[in-house]
Amino acid sequence: MPTPTKGPRLGGGPAHERLMLAGLATSLFEHDSITTTEAKAKRVRPLAERMITFAKRGDLHARRRVMTVIRDKGVVHRLFTEIAPDMADRPGGYTRITKVAPRKGDNAPMAVIELVREPIAKKATVAEAEAATKRAAKDAKKADATKADETTAEPVEELTLDDNATDEAAAAPAAAVDLPEGAVATTEDGSAPEGYDVKGNANSGLYHVPGSQWYDSTEAEFWFASAEDAEKAGFKPAGGAEKQEVDEEA
Repeated sequence: MPTPTKGPRLGGGPAHERLMLAGLATSLFEHDSITTTEAKAKRVRPLAERMITFAKRGDLHARRRVMTVIRDKGVVHRLFTEIAPDMADRPGGYTRITKVAPRKGDNAPMAVIELVREPIAKKATVAEAEAATKRAAKDAKKADATKADETTAEPVEELTLDDNATDEAAAAPAAAVDLPEGAVATTEDGSAPEGYDVKGNANSGLYHVPGSQWYDSTEAEFWFASAEDAEKAGFKPAGGAEKQEVDEEA
């Protein structure tokens, strides 16, 4: 006994199912496309493709095998003379199933099954297209490499700086600081000018007397002779007056 097909059987019995599938295959070969339920389309697909395989053989035995399913001689003649030649270069996949909107009334899922009779591209054409794509990719790589070489080969202009200009640029920050009233600039070696030992800082607006907490770690931008001169110039004692009384006590 043959193994039954999985799923519910079409029709009322096995004979009815065979007749239904034969009718669907006959309509498909006659019209090239039919609309039916999705279940019937999936069931008739292997049968229709098997009939096309027999038709591609073209001998008498294959015709008699097809006649056991397709009873209409006109449809069999069309299958062997029109459909099979169109499928000669196609190794398989003779049908295509496309889902469509459900059927009105019972909302059954519907599908369109059709014969794929479009000519397939020959291997030579496909190989030629692939070769053209590879050539285009190689040309693009060569063009990118040429552009990269041109960019690398461009001469780089060297900038020459005048020694005087460099000295002026180095001295610019020091000159940019305006000296407050009663203050003198720092000497070239960074030491305190004679008679000026109170450090002043323009950014913080504070002054530091010798011996105070932050005196050694503070870089002076200018110097004052005394704390009174620094206060007259608007500077405040760093950390308060108590932190800057060391010099007076000394």
